[in-house]
Amino acid sequence: MKKVNSTRTPIYRDSGFWLRDIPTMKKAFSDELEHPNEPDLYIYSRYRNPTVVETEKELAKIEGCQWALLTQSGLAAIDVALSIFQVAGLKNKWLFFTEIYGGTNSFIDKVLVARRGFEIVRFSSQGNSYSLDEFERLMQRHKPTVVYLESISNPMLIVADVPEIIKISHRFGARVIVDNTFATPHIFRPLDFGADLVIHSATKYLAGHGNLSAGVICGNDSDMLKHAIEYRKLVGHMLSPDDAYRLNDYLKTFHLRIAQHFNNAKAVAEFLASHSSVEKVLYPSLPNHPTAKIASKLFSNGFGGIVTFDINGNSFQQKQARCNAFIKNVSQSINLVPTLGDADTILMPIEPVWGDKFPFPGMVRLSIGIEPVQSLIQILDEGLKKI
Repeated sequence: MKKVNSTRTPIYRDSGFWLRDIPTMKKAFSDELEHPNEPDLYIYSRYRNPTVVETEKELAKIEGCQWALLTQSGLAAIDVALSIFQVAGLKNKWLFFTEIYGGTNSFIDKVLVARRGFEIVRFSSQGNSYSLDEFERLMQRHKPTVVYLESISNPMLIVADVPEIIKISHRFGARVIVDNTFATPHIFRPLDFGADLVIHSATKYLAGHGNLSAGVICGNDSDMLKHAIEYRKLVGHMLSPDDAYRLNDYLKTFHLRIAQHFNNAKAVAEFLASHSSVEKVLYPSLPNHPTAKIASKLFSNGFGGIVTFDINGNSFQQKQARCNAFIKNVSQSINLVPTLGDADTILMPIEPVWGDKFPFPGMVRLSIGIEPVQSLIQILDEGLKKI
């Protein structure tokens, strides 16, 4: 077949790859025992696929790491990252911050505890910030072998002092996994500070268009890479070549898009902080945010694309009614969609989703898009004034 003069990696939809003869097949399966990230001979797309590998290489460049592995969702990435540290017969404890994605908390309860029998230690925030002293006391008491946290929490946007947490964790012999979805490598790279693994829901900012589901695990350790490749292969957590191809295209505009997301979010947060209908705004760059100093210390190029704010009111019922009215007022321009990181601004009310954990009936999480920010501010202003 004639080679096409394209600048793009083709979409290799092969389920299995051509191995021309028995010696070639023997070599392919012999090489596979070492779990190479980019094999000389591809065997089967559940093992590895050329289109997926090319996208992984681009992600590793963005994350500034040695390797990246794609999965079909963020939760699949979480499963791979955690499962490579699971060893039969070891009764070690794992420590999880409580302020993490709800799906991760459900995975902990329904899979790690209920099905795999893990003993889990929870570390909670205090006043929308984390106490390093309390964290160290928990590490001393429980000696967990894995610590899992998010660099920016959802939905209260608590910024963790990740470098200090890594130092403390490593002093007690624990591995550290950081979900960096909200911060992205544009403003913060946990691996630069010694994190063992970083994960992203690539569905969000890395893809950035609300039409693709993917996850990624990033790291520098070659042994962890081999374990992650093996586990992903055996449980089938491989991203499709078509989705990998689209993601590769989206990554070309990642830094342009993310800068616009984060600049817009800062402008919206500052606008809402001065609005008469808003009681409180949570955004890491605002001086009154409990972790503003940590955010300023850790982040460059922005403070994230999520703004959480609380509409004022005199009672639970009034705040709930005002929140409902606001969402209805802006619904023609800002959709209620249960995700984030889309190119368009979208929103979620907090109390109906998180319930008793965050019983704030007037609170809304805005995922700020890349629209012209003054138009977005005008929509929010009009929506608030009408309530």
